[in-house]
Amino acid sequence: MTATDANLASTTESDALKSAPEVASGAVAANVAGAPVAAAARQVPDWLQADLFVDLLKQNVPDFKGIKSFTAKPAKGAGENYTTLMTAVQLEVELSTGKTKQISYMLKLPIESVQKLMSDNNMFDTESAIYRDVIPELEQLYRDAGMEVKFSPQHFELQTPSEFGVIIMEDLRQRGFKNANRLEGFDMEHTKEALRRLAQWHAATAVRVQTKGKYPRVVSTGMFTEDFFVMMEQMRESIGKLFIECVRTYDGHAAYIDSIESSFDSITEEYRAVMNADPNEFNVLNHGDFWANNIMFQYDAFGKIKQTYFVDFQCTRYGSPAHDLYNLLLSSTQYEIKLKHFDYFIKYYHDRLVECLKLLNYPKKLPTLKDIHIAMYKYGVWGISAVSGHMAIVLLDPTEAASMDNLLSSTQDGMDFKKLMYTNKRYRKHAEAVLPWLSNRGAFGV
Repeated sequence: MTATDANLASTTESDALKSAPEVASGAVAANVAGAPVAAAARQVPDWLQADLFVDLLKQNVPDFKGIKSFTAKPAKGAGENYTTLMTAVQLEVELSTGKTKQISYMLKLPIESVQKLMSDNNMFDTESAIYRDVIPELEQLYRDAGMEVKFSPQHFELQTPSEFGVIIMEDLRQRGFKNANRLEGFDMEHTKEALRRLAQWHAATAVRVQTKGKYPRVVSTGMFTEDFFVMMEQMRESIGKLFIECVRTYDGHAAYIDSIESSFDSITEEYRAVMNADPNEFNVLNHGDFWANNIMFQYDAFGKIKQTYFVDFQCTRYGSPAHDLYNLLLSSTQYEIKLKHFDYFIKYYHDRLVECLKLLNYPKKLPTLKDIHIAMYKYGVWGISAVSGHMAIVLLDPTEAASMDNLLSSTQDGMDFKKLMYTNKRYRKHAEAVLPWLSNRGAFGV
């Protein structure tokens, strides 16, 4: 599973019941990388103390004198954190003018057991590189073209005792950003806005390769290393078989169950086959974990979307844009529009993509709408990933059972949790529509 926590950067604790646990790139097995973490792992570490923030405050708060008060607490409850712990940090600082100021940050902390699952990739290194190096380059491309574009919250550097590092960013709640309700899914307005911003991101990432060369491996490959495939193969037996068992209870399953079962038998090798970008195709730096909780919206006084930011860049991967498109459109859209307007959404994305590529003077042949549609068929494995991974967790009501232990284990509690993912009424409704649709597109072909 791949997933996200950075979504928390814009939600209050009261929003916890409206946001969702998640799974991302990779079929059920792949999704483990972003699994919810157990309650015992959600504690704020003892080393997270006020003195760590002094240098940061000196650099970013005019007239800073000292810290009067400091609090740090988990930003969300059970079932809402994944590979990391999102912590809300609030400080009251004293200024040399005699006044005080409230400062708030969101801090992403590592879960040691999760980090060790991916021993040859530190996801904090990937995300730090995106915030520190890649995003400034992309935003500068638009600035040079006469357009101001911001993709993410402000990122800061913070030295801590953490072995794996931390990610610290502005608290988007202070500017009114929040997540859409994942259980309801994106309506037309939110889907089109997410696609518009995704097209801006993809266009700039494609142009950047042509102007500066390949991305460093830490962001172009990221978590999708040999460890990832080993983990997938280990999980295929337990989670894959359970998924197939649940699918056998769905209405209409007889038409596609054999092809799904065959596909899951070879799913690890299918992922291996698509991980290396085809240089003859249009490629982008995929967000890699592109679903509702990783997209933050700011609204105007009339409830219209004013600004959109992306968060949680720990799963980036260079390759076909089909990766991000499947994740978003299958996991995070409303049932009524998910398939009915799927092809329209691809066209809408393509129109915005071409606009941005032209603006940024993309030097190669522009991808046609046909090219994007062909990629969606060719890389149908990302559709399998989205349905068996992201969509299952996105549509699951918050539950204390949502933990890394339960996702990975074959204990009774673990199997009961995974069965809940695939048999709850909300997920089943979506899956009974999407699975035959994917089958008819050849996604389960081997």
